[in-house]
Amino acid sequence: MRTRFLSKMTNGEVEDYLDRNDLIYVPVGVTETHGALPLDSETVLAEAIAVKMAEASDGLVLHNLPYFFPGGTIVGRGTIQMSIKDGMAYLDKIAKSLLNQGFRRQIYITSHGPAYLTLSGMVRDFFDETKVPVLYMDVLKAAEAANFNLMDAFHDMTIGAYKVLGRLEDVPMNVLESHSVTYDIQHMLAGMSRNPGNALGKYAYQSGAVGSYFDEPSDHMATPLLKTPEEREAHADAGVQAINELVKALDMPTIVETLRQVDVYTKDTILPKYSAHLPDGKA
Repeated sequence: MRTRFLSKMTNGEVEDYLDRNDLIYVPVGVTETHGALPLDSETVLAEAIAVKMAEASDGLVLHNLPYFFPGGTIVGRGTIQMSIKDGMAYLDKIAKSLLNQGFRRQIYITSHGPAYLTLSGMVRDFFDETKVPVLYMDVLKAAEAANFNLMDAFHDMTIGAYKVLGRLEDVPMNVLESHSVTYDIQHMLAGMSRNPGNALGKYAYQSGAVGSYFDEPSDHMATPLLKTPEEREAHADAGVQAINELVKALDMPTIVETLRQVDVYTKDTILPKYSAHLPDGKA
């Protein structure tokens, strides 16, 4: 295929694709302070992983979704705030439009910790309303399920994602340390420890336990110091390799086939039983 990105295709190319398949990946991102990396780094990572997944399973990708709930990083003036409920409503409209156009199998991808607050609720509500199962894959949880060590490779993968998308030049070098940037993980941890809300965060997953903000933007993430183009290229190459390894470990053809089976099982087995209990006999 000329491209996997839906917005870069012609309408005729999309229609030809839908004549043979119904699979689309939707990487959902965030625009937030992220150390010495660009504000869209976690959007770019989700997009790069999504396109690799699409290549592995003959899917398309609907990208350019960078403005969703950021979590505690609103202390960075580059962070764009979106409420959870507004993000859910927006994605619900997109999901229904995709379904109406013929994309019955939809897989939503995120690499941002608090994204589950938006995505999990949307995916569940969408199913209850349409009776069509769509899948949410949190890269952090997906890596855990595939026994892939994501944390050691996360920054390389983020830089590598820019290379996958042909945007490596967007990753800056020699960024000075400041209230927004630290290269010292101990400095980051010390800053995080000042917020008493972190003591309560262990009682639920990520931002779902208690509302709080970071003290300074640099508390969010210690990122690698990139001094030369050669160092940036080396991180990117390692990251591209890690992205490929993760996607291979996940076995996307099996995942998308299982999603199809869930849809068939829902229609053929669950809904007839469910409909029998409704007053008008219709699901």
